[in-house]
Amino acid sequence: MISQFFVLSQRGDNIVFRDYRGDVPKGSTEIFFRKVKFWKEDGEEEAPPVFNIDGVNYFHVKIVGLLFVATTRVNVSPSLVLELLQRIARVIKDYLGILSEDSLRKNFVLVYELLDEVIDFGYVQTTSTEVLKSYVFNEPIVTGAAHLPALGPASLFMQGTKRMPGTAITKSVVANEPGGRKREEIFVDIIEKISVTFSSSGYILTSEIDGTIQMKSYLTGNPEIRLALNEDVCIGRGGRSFYDYISSAGSGTVVLDDCNFHESVHLDSFDMDRTLTLVPPDGEFPVMNYRMTQEFKPPFRITALIEEAGPLRAEVIIKIRAEFPSNVTANTIAVQMPLPTYTTRVSFELEPGAVGQTTDFKEANKRLEWGLKKIVGGAEHTLRAKLTFSQESHGNVTKEAGPVSMTFTIPMYNASRLQVKYLQIEKRSKSYNPYRWVRYITQANSYVARI
Repeated sequence: MISQFFVLSQRGDNIVFRDYRGDVPKGSTEIFFRKVKFWKEDGEEEAPPVFNIDGVNYFHVKIVGLLFVATTRVNVSPSLVLELLQRIARVIKDYLGILSEDSLRKNFVLVYELLDEVIDFGYVQTTSTEVLKSYVFNEPIVTGAAHLPALGPASLFMQGTKRMPGTAITKSVVANEPGGRKREEIFVDIIEKISVTFSSSGYILTSEIDGTIQMKSYLTGNPEIRLALNEDVCIGRGGRSFYDYISSAGSGTVVLDDCNFHESVHLDSFDMDRTLTLVPPDGEFPVMNYRMTQEFKPPFRITALIEEAGPLRAEVIIKIRAEFPSNVTANTIAVQMPLPTYTTRVSFELEPGAVGQTTDFKEANKRLEWGLKKIVGGAEHTLRAKLTFSQESHGNVTKEAGPVSMTFTIPMYNASRLQVKYLQIEKRSKSYNPYRWVRYITQANSYVARI
């Protein structure tokens, strides 16, 4: 049970506000934003997703730069409320097509109508886009989608050489095309978030993949979908080692530790040929979530070295090598490294001819930052940073610096080798030939190299 729901911009502007029970002060939005913006408790720089102020529990998640917040005075499950906030954001995105401050402001009437159907007097009624279509009939005002850039390499279609437009997955699932036409498209994203920890010498200490097969359907008439995965996918080790699978099923076997499926998925033929059968509901939803700790080739190798160059100086050398094919490009790479607290100045040296790279030293939290716009597969990049200290180090500088962390996005690449072999749609007529778009995305969840 929640008392209030509101959405704030990065500046603290109140975009959406709904008070369901009237037992929390109206100024809760300002109290919340001030607390989050100037959070300094427990030595943390960022506020936790749940905290209490004067008897009011605040729950929040940050999605595309917007703060989705719920308040209550009663003792409720934090995970339940946080999941509710995520689902509300997903429902709004399904209806508006694109979730942004501009789309919320221009569609506030529709958003309030959705909130009134999702929550009644603080109690959740439904978060299903399919169910809400029976009660909410307003069509959204399309905003911003036409100005989004094309997806580039990530937009390659499985069949032929067609490319998916940059606005493809930013469309509303309830709105018609201009002229009243119905689109016939289905989108599948295989999104993998990988966590890797390297030793100081570059060896892999831990590695894990959290993956999701995400689907968004614009098909009319609710046709049946058949989605086929690799035939060599194995679920659960059951006490067997990875090498047992290699000897029995070949080196190409994809071993998933565990997985779960959406309620609409039928697994009648999954054990036989690794095919999922489902009738997709309206909106975006995860067809399958999976986890993998099988050894895999990480997309990047990171090595970091720090050397003392005198009593008040040291030098840091960070090398990144892309281990993926040359026809794949990683985007928005960000590298960070905490430095000793007594670091006063940092001078950077990039490799000759470096383009699209930025460096910075954050004085407030003593952190080195290195940004790369893109990295082509097989390329290697090096950063040298010369540190100046305010006092002589009486210990090992290496122990007071690091580890190096890295974030990135790699379109059309997945480390697990899980593949969608085909996406089959039940045909109702010979002329029925909807578009099928499939793409792969790999992102860093926790990518760390020790010094």
